[in-house]
Amino acid sequence: MTRIHLHLLSDSTGETLENIAKAAIGLFENVEAVRHFWPMVRSDVHLDRIMEDISANPGLVLFTLNNHQLRRRLETRCRALGLPHVAALDTVTDALSNILGQETRNRPGRKHILDEAYFARIEAIQFTIAHDDGVGHENWEEADIVLAGVSRASKTPTSIYLANRGYKTANIPLVPESPPPRSLFSLRHPMVVGLTVSPERLIQIRRNRLLSLNQAPETAYVDLEKVQDELSFARRMFADHGWPVIDMSRRSIEEAAAAIINLFNDRLLAEGGSEA
Repeated sequence: MTRIHLHLLSDSTGETLENIAKAAIGLFENVEAVRHFWPMVRSDVHLDRIMEDISANPGLVLFTLNNHQLRRRLETRCRALGLPHVAALDTVTDALSNILGQETRNRPGRKHILDEAYFARIEAIQFTIAHDDGVGHENWEEADIVLAGVSRASKTPTSIYLANRGYKTANIPLVPESPPPRSLFSLRHPMVVGLTVSPERLIQIRRNRLLSLNQAPETAYVDLEKVQDELSFARRMFADHGWPVIDMSRRSIEEAAAAIINLFNDRLLAEGGSEA
């Protein structure tokens, strides 16, 4: 096992930087990354404190800093210590600069735009939490996305992930014995997406859930025939209403959410809107 210190510096929340680092580390085997996360780096004093830790734990430094003076200070200190340092977005911004024929610049209204995005995300999270598991169906028209699927098809974690990306998301469990509200079939604004999963995988997830609750792991909830009937019921509903379907059998929550966001943006474009 190879151990590496990874220092992540951002002048914002650092969410983008964390995702880049996570994706990059995931490409390597037998690597233990010790992450040192430094968000909201906006002053020389703060940077100097961080450099003390970097000096004590040398490793790769990844950063996204818009302040040119602060960035130069970081780069100079890293060179003095002989540490590799990478501006994580430079390659992308340079390519865009060449294509667009213009330089990047800090716009006066940027903070206001970021604040709006932040509050929109908070609103999306609050909406999603309040509309989990079929609750509040009378407000579903306000949602961006509604996820439908059988029990334990990863509706809630996918909803929360989408909410963190700024999408108001509701979800509804599909149970053959208890049809969903009729309003589900007449929604106009939200995109309804069906989540499905293979019977074998679903049974495994449900059995693990029962065990975690100290309940008997052999019930109708995990009976193969009944599970197949549930899934067939859900798939018929998806097909009857022309809803796009995401198979969660081999997808992570992140992968499923990315596919759903792509579907959502394709829908916007088809309607003549702009991407979210």
